[in-house]
Amino acid sequence: MAPPGTKNLAKSRPGGYLIAVIGDADTVAGFLMAGVGERDGKKEVNYFEVDLKDTPVPAIEDAFKRFTEREDIAIVLINQYIANEIRPVLSKFSAPVPAVLEIPSKEHPYDASKDSILQRVRNMLGTA
Repeated sequence: MAPPGTKNLAKSRPGGYLIAVIGDADTVAGFLMAGVGERDGKKEVNYFEVDLKDTPVPAIEDAFKRFTEREDIAIVLINQYIANEIRPVLSKFSAPVPAVLEIPSKEHPYDASKDSILQRVRNMLGTA
């Protein structure tokens, strides 16, 4: 039995589990071309394209909350520079599933010192 507030991935979901993507246009397009995108019966998608000039931070936070609350999503990929915009929300998220992974973008390199998962691991190991 899964701990309260977590998903039990041991039970098979018909069609498998999804990867959600929150990213810039290039990142989202790349994952969609790789076959990650899906639109369900409610016309909900598992991706959210962000342009920091035009996308308000509350909209990014809302997409993150929607994806992390869905039962069919096992992994949320988010460009690290976008994750920095919603860092307080990301820091509060502690469920093991979906796993939230920060990824680089074409324009913004990955910075391990800002990765929330690596920070949690360091804290658990006492190497923070």
